[in-house]
Amino acid sequence: MALSDPLHLTAQGLPTLQRINLRTDLDAIDQLASEHEVELILMGLPLHMDGREGRQTAYTRDFAERLTARTGRAVRFWDERMTSIEAERVLKSSGISIAKRAKAVDKLAAQILLESYLDAGAPQ
Repeated sequence: MALSDPLHLTAQGLPTLQRINLRTDLDAIDQLASEHEVELILMGLPLHMDGREGRQTAYTRDFAERLTARTGRAVRFWDERMTSIEAERVLKSSGISIAKRAKAVDKLAAQILLESYLDAGAPQ
């Protein structure tokens, strides 16, 4: 997970949410969004490399609907292709151990996703 600053210029990584069950996960995200006065939730959209949607995309869209219902906040999707690969590349080049890289990749991938969205002008 990641948050943008109030001016929507930068993205800061947050600890990775450890999934428990749907209800607990939605509650945790709702609480975090309230604490940080989040207006819009950006969610990575898992697409195949050729741009097609698959089974995971359907799960993501369903989760987003439930998240909107729980939080009252809009969810916007953003193409997440290559974010984990880019995060792995950055972490590998930093020289940190494989064990530490594995723990950090999701956090950095979320930050990269949000930075990509912000760099595109945070389209409304």
